[in-house]
Amino acid sequence: MSKQFVFPFAAIAGQTEMKTALLLNVIDPGIGGVLIKGEKGTAKSTAVRALAQVLPEVEYVKGCAYRCDPRPGKGKCQNCIETAASGMRFEHEKAPMRVVELPLSATEDRIAGTLDIEHVLQTGKKKFEPGVLAQANGNLLYVDEVNLLEDHIVDLLLDTAAMGVNYVEREGISFEHPARFILVGSMNPEEGDIRPQLLDRFGLCVEIKGEGDLPTRQEIVARRLAFDADPERFTASYAKETQTIRDSVLRAREILAGATVDRELIAMATRVAIYYRMEGHRADITMVRAAMAYAALNGMKKADEADITAVAPMVLSHRIKRRPFEEATFDIGELKSCLRNL
Repeated sequence: MSKQFVFPFAAIAGQTEMKTALLLNVIDPGIGGVLIKGEKGTAKSTAVRALAQVLPEVEYVKGCAYRCDPRPGKGKCQNCIETAASGMRFEHEKAPMRVVELPLSATEDRIAGTLDIEHVLQTGKKKFEPGVLAQANGNLLYVDEVNLLEDHIVDLLLDTAAMGVNYVEREGISFEHPARFILVGSMNPEEGDIRPQLLDRFGLCVEIKGEGDLPTRQEIVARRLAFDADPERFTASYAKETQTIRDSVLRAREILAGATVDRELIAMATRVAIYYRMEGHRADITMVRAAMAYAALNGMKKADEADITAVAPMVLSHRIKRRPFEEATFDIGELKSCLRNL
């Protein structure tokens, strides 16, 4: 079987905000995922699938169907809980994170998994058939055309992403397993929007359009044609840039692991959230986490006003209340003025 090549993440010209939002979530999955909104043909799916090339390795329990995190205090499946209770030590394995795609036609059982009730009644033991959420644990879950999913499916995905646990109950019998993943959705607004309550659950949101800059647009076309003509050679030509991005992500994760939350940063984020009349506190928390991840991506341990300015549009733009038919724009000048007056 011939090797399938994906367009290199490092070769995507333009769309800086989208690429940054994806990398920030890899650096800190606690940001809460990202929704990419844009017209067709703007590299939404290409960027997400290509992200797999720069994802870091993660450690998990060897042989575990759910790839449980072996570290103490992390969520475990029932099998791993029983192994730990027996005093046995976990064997570890390492593998790169993956991009797991959710088919648009997937049913709730296919996503969450199913319990074999007949097997339980016959043997008294639970038998669970894992679904997409089991595959997604420790990885990135990508949902293309997320706005076309039924609301109860979107609710299931967002609730699971927030709790980090997939809980399935059938006929009074329940089963749960860890399901910590980075949720990435993409959509074309022309095909319909999603409910504001669901929109708010995505940590970041970016809206992208086709490049209007002539040289950048020409470069996009040239690179795509070169990839189509010889995928292997084109991919190899970006190997160095791909490794550079991967190394920067690893370095950023290390920096973030040793960083402490700065009270001044919290003050900036909360005041900006109040200025833009954010409901609840999700925006404030996400802004702090995203700013710290952005600073780490740039090799800095401490985030400052510039980092808040860089991430605030991605955190706030989809949460600002607008009148019907009002254009979704974010005024950077207004944000900078707000920060200067804090």
